[in-house]
Amino acid sequence: MTNPCIICVAITGSLPTKDNNPAVPITIAEQIESTQAAFEAGASIAHCHVRDDDGKPTSDPDRFARLKEGLEKHCPGMIIQLSTGGRSGAGKARGGMLPLAPDMASLSVGSNNFPTRVYENPPDLVDWLAGEMRTYAVKPEIEAFDLSHIVQATRMAGEGQLLGPLYVQFVMGVKNAMPADEVIFDFYIETLKRLAPDAQWCAAGIGAAQLTINEWSIAKGGHTRTGLEDNVRLDRDRLAPSNAALVQRAVDLCEKYKRPVATWQQAREILGLRKVAA
Repeated sequence: MTNPCIICVAITGSLPTKDNNPAVPITIAEQIESTQAAFEAGASIAHCHVRDDDGKPTSDPDRFARLKEGLEKHCPGMIIQLSTGGRSGAGKARGGMLPLAPDMASLSVGSNNFPTRVYENPPDLVDWLAGEMRTYAVKPEIEAFDLSHIVQATRMAGEGQLLGPLYVQFVMGVKNAMPADEVIFDFYIETLKRLAPDAQWCAAGIGAAQLTINEWSIAKGGHTRTGLEDNVRLDRDRLAPSNAALVQRAVDLCEKYKRPVATWQQAREILGLRKVAA
């Protein structure tokens, strides 16, 4: 296989703390340093959340702006993807950072169960977030937690609500949502290819499913996500020492399956993003 594999690093998330793993970057400075190391290891997309002074998730646009500025300085060319996820805010506050015009932003197009709550993405909010992304020329990464989310994303793309080409990430291994099941994984790929032949896809595995999903996605020709947001361990007995270590594990899988790791320039071309100077 010769098609380059884009590696996304989810650096922080909303849930992991330093009690879970001291390597989890919480402050803006820590996130910049951790992302720079992951970028140098081979990641070309940084999926970003921010925390408040108490380490709690927030959608504060000022904090996102500081993080974005730091990443642009220290990781030139890297694709910056800001999260509009529901753990960091409610309603339109979830899209308060979109006027910063990052390269990308996450977009969940439907609701589903999480371990202890419902992840609510009502249609009016989804439409508003998609509209804001179009206004500010932000490419969405569709986070698909369920088969219906893939169907909904292809419908929205067909109706012109999303900037193309469509990019869908399969999220598997969340408790009470879709498990890391290879038959389901293959059906996701088949369904997306049938409904949106020009779409690109990625996959993320949560917790112990991370390594499995990394391998399936790389072996099957897709792109992949890793990082301390999704998983804080290398294995049952060892914590991951850094985001870069998890990226390196994905790089090693690319070598195993003879997939070149996409440079940030290649990743921008594959995803139809603007070219930038390094």
